Amino acid sequence: MALKTINRTDDIKSNSAFKDHELIVEFSDDETSLHGFIAVHNSNLGPATGGTRMFPYTNENNALEDVLRLSRAMTYKCAIAGVSHGGGKAVIIGDSQKIKTKELIISYANAVNSLNGKFTTGEDVGISEDDVQLMFKHSSFFIGKKGVAGDPSPYAALSTFYCIQTALSERFGSDSLKDKTVSVKGVGKVGAELVRLLIESGANIIVADINNQTIDELKQKFPQIKVADANTIHKEKADVFAPCAMGKELTKTTIEEIIAPIICGSANNQLESDEIGDALYAKKIMYIPDYVANAGGLIDVIDEREEGGYSKERVLSRIANLKNTLSEIFQRARKENIPFHRVANKLAEERFMNARK
Repeated sequence: MALKTINRTDDIKSNSAFKDHELIVEFSDDETSLHGFIAVHNSNLGPATGGTRMFPYTNENNALEDVLRLSRAMTYKCAIAGVSHGGGKAVIIGDSQKIKTKELIISYANAVNSLNGKFTTGEDVGISEDDVQLMFKHSSFFIGKKGVAGDPSPYAALSTFYCIQTALSERFGSDSLKDKTVSVKGVGKVGAELVRLLIESGANIIVADINNQTIDELKQKFPQIKVADANTIHKEKADVFAPCAMGKELTKTTIEEIIAPIICGSANNQLESDEIGDALYAKKIMYIPDYVANAGGLIDVIDEREEGGYSKERVLSRIANLKNTLSEIFQRARKENIPFHRVANKLAEERFMNARK
């Protein structure tokens, strides 16, 4: 295979999404149509980690901006999650339904090997658990081994659930979900598991998804759920709105239409900009930073890299501790009178900047 890797760190510094990233590597393999980028944002807390996303970006610059933005977000997520890793991310440019082959996956594993442990990775959009298991045969720098940590989705759902409870307690004085209404946009693996946890706790559920089959399957399991349109579910009357699909759900337009007093979901990068978070705070809508809510998935898979190997007990303990982290964010927000997402950012920055080598 004709794999090529190029260090692009210096010539990408002019990109608006570049925020003191330590390393950007471009990789390509003409024989397999592999092309993409690996970005390491910060490794103060330890080697960088983050998922690999395969997506048909319209151009190279869009892919670059995504990997820069997502890798930086992973630094903050790792710091908030309390794990000894920094932020990284990888993107492969292409439609996973059209060009993804065994040969491409193996070539990508070799691209990850070229960083010699500076970056570990696993599942994300377009990269399946089966893909990761194949990569394990060619690299030791992957996470999410079947039968060990495995699929992180249930753990991302669990941390989101805990954060919803903590937010309810802050807003209403009780973490009870009985007779509370939660609208969930996106009911893939994480969203569907979140729905299950919510229903078991007595919540009323409204769901939406662009995939009708996914909705039908969930409706068979939970016939009591109400189905809304994916384009308008954020307008539904609910106590909590949970975005669990793609990013940039919260925009200048949508935040004027949201009725729910709490926003807490598992989707990454929900805010179109930090200013949107400020606007939500001004409207007295509690936006729970997404990298706090969904940190359970990271906590699960990265535990494979711990000395002595994976411990489910440690994973569950760290996920439960996110409730304390979120409570600390609420307390500091009240004291400093600044939005929750900015407090979360400050807390994460304190953790990874104080660990500077």
